Amino acid sequence: MEIIRGFANLQPRHRGAVVTIGNFDGVHCGHQAILSRVRDKARQLDKPSMIICFEPQPREYFDPDNAPPRLTRFREKVTQLSRCGVDLILCSQFNRRTQSMPAEQFVALLGEQIETSALFVGDDFRFGADRSGDFDMLRRAGEQYGFEVTNMTTLVMKDERVSSTRIREALQAGKFEDAETLLGRPYAITGNVVYGRQLGRELGAPTANIQLHRYRAPIDGIYAVEVEGLGARRQGVANVGVRPTLNEVGVEPLLEVHLFDFEGDIYGKTVDVIFRRKIREEVKFDSVESLKMQIAKDIEDARAFFDRAQLAANH
Repeated sequence: MEIIRGFANLQPRHRGAVVTIGNFDGVHCGHQAILSRVRDKARQLDKPSMIICFEPQPREYFDPDNAPPRLTRFREKVTQLSRCGVDLILCSQFNRRTQSMPAEQFVALLGEQIETSALFVGDDFRFGADRSGDFDMLRRAGEQYGFEVTNMTTLVMKDERVSSTRIREALQAGKFEDAETLLGRPYAITGNVVYGRQLGRELGAPTANIQLHRYRAPIDGIYAVEVEGLGARRQGVANVGVRPTLNEVGVEPLLEVHLFDFEGDIYGKTVDVIFRRKIREEVKFDSVESLKMQIAKDIEDARAFFDRAQLAANH
């Protein structure tokens, strides 16, 4: 798969692509259904498949403080899109210039610069300055430039549409099995293990620290987790938050993972942290000693969860 950074970097080999447009946050089952049709059409026409997306996402640009947390950061999204067989990701910067782009100019990019062979979008898709472009405009553009425009219907599960919002709600409620059904895979955060302040060792539970950078996670609190990327899958307990007891309120959220029965240097390793069960909310304790006692209980609770899960699996 190839990532194209902006329309200016389009090459002749990219022309004629079968295109879809969107955030694709989470690359959930609904997205996968769209991508399957895009991929099949691309194979039928012997053309590359292409996703057009923007960074930051438009809602993050317009209202960064209230934009919903991402299910997948960009690198995680790229990994999932690659697994879906996407050939090209055209990622364009969303800025003031993009915001004010007339809908007619965007249509011309599809027709003249990409020379789109086929386009797949939802019938509620809006684009261009003031969201003036709509599905009917794209259909007329397809007639002008010679590409087919297909309306993608929303995938429905249990009488509700599959959406990133619905998955975020399931994660916030601790319904990880529901989130897994909608995503088509367990919910996980991928990242590199970085050096921290070694506070976990002082608290009796050394942790692997994974920076979340500027993006908020859709979850927070204490969780029973599994970790991949260190050989065998390992179990542990994780904290997603800001460590209020240690007077770190205001810092960027951090993902910390304590692995059971594990010792080793894993700094710089890329790991997948798979969330299995919420144990509790992150709270501020009156003392560090109280926090240490709670951490010991969190570890005990997480181990008990995995023991019960193993027992159920054996029966």
